[in-house]
Amino acid sequence: MENVVAAIERSALTLRSTEPEGSLRDLDVLGRMVKGTKVVGLGEATHGSQDFFRMKHRVFRYLVEEKGFRSFSLELPWSSGVRLNEYVLDGEGNLKDIAREEFQGSYRIWNNQDYLDLIEWMRDYNRQHPNDPVQFMGNDMGYAGPELYERVTGHVARNHPQLLERVTELYRGLAPTTDAGTYSEEYFKLSLAERKERAERTEKVYELLRKQRPGAGADKQAHMWMVQHARAIHQMAAGMSFDFNNEVQSAEMMKLRDQVMAENVAWWHKHTGDRILLSAHNTHVSYNSFDTRYPKTQGAFLRDALGKDYVSIGFSFYQGAFKAFGTEDNVMRTYRVGAAKPGSNEHTLDKARPDDYILDMRTVPNFARAWLDKERVTWNIGAGWPDPMEYKTALGQAHDVLIHLNDVEATTYLGTP
Repeated sequence: MENVVAAIERSALTLRSTEPEGSLRDLDVLGRMVKGTKVVGLGEATHGSQDFFRMKHRVFRYLVEEKGFRSFSLELPWSSGVRLNEYVLDGEGNLKDIAREEFQGSYRIWNNQDYLDLIEWMRDYNRQHPNDPVQFMGNDMGYAGPELYERVTGHVARNHPQLLERVTELYRGLAPTTDAGTYSEEYFKLSLAERKERAERTEKVYELLRKQRPGAGADKQAHMWMVQHARAIHQMAAGMSFDFNNEVQSAEMMKLRDQVMAENVAWWHKHTGDRILLSAHNTHVSYNSFDTRYPKTQGAFLRDALGKDYVSIGFSFYQGAFKAFGTEDNVMRTYRVGAAKPGSNEHTLDKARPDDYILDMRTVPNFARAWLDKERVTWNIGAGWPDPMEYKTALGQAHDVLIHLNDVEATTYLGTP
């Protein structure tokens, strides 16, 4: 084991800070690791630690300023991303209001000071670079806001008026009329038959519009985006049409979710040309799922689609704090875990010095790679805590690069408990 630690220590590159401000010179090594990559997946070992969020801000700033990346993609509904992108690009709306309205339900952990700081940085960047802006996108399928329905029907009214009555009828009663959290709760209460019927209707709209040519004099780009908005509406309905009381069906839904998130990221890259930093949990950006509830991950789908143009970066940590929903009461609070136990990945990783470092697992010596390719207990903390499951992963199989932090602290949560 001492040889493995020594090899990791020799290969590790010191990370001097997780703070977004200040010098970025220590990230030049990361820049070389992702050279030429179109999409970089950057994970997190908890959904609620400020050090992961701040490091994402720092990495994105580096990739924008030094490597030409122009989009930040988050594990967030497509329609929420559309609203945030309008703020980032044009200052439309109030960020705190948008966050309060869009970061709800299972996404409410994103309503934290660190993510708002990142989004404000993006807005400031665009004020200074109006002709070369950065963009924000949501790639998930959990919610489709009323604005998305309005965009689709408005485009149809202007460019395909002969289809408006049909599209309006198929969408009747589907657009949210309450806040996002309430809408999602009520949707889950619908019968399986009704949820399937809704998905059938949204699919008909998507297929109908996908087959259309842009109307006479219509903007081809506008048509393309309208079809993608209709697709996002259907993605949400399709995801909600599974039987969540059936474990097999639930796993199939999660596979579809990761596939959708990957497809939306690939679509964004193809149609905007932007290089993208993709932010999600370690589980989603990884190549190999270490959770039976996730049969195939977003990272695996992106590798299939992009090959070496996708790179996965995972996070690990030795000890620290995080925000999470109480699994018994759904109340957001701060939790803390002590030092990683002997035999875990983190216990060995933390023996290497320095405390915080970047490790390209593709280039370590063979015997260290063999250690990284073996499954061991690993911190894998999601939205809820405590979690009775013990997770095991082979870090070298899951990611290309690892960022290890010795100690993490909880983010500052801004939403309702």
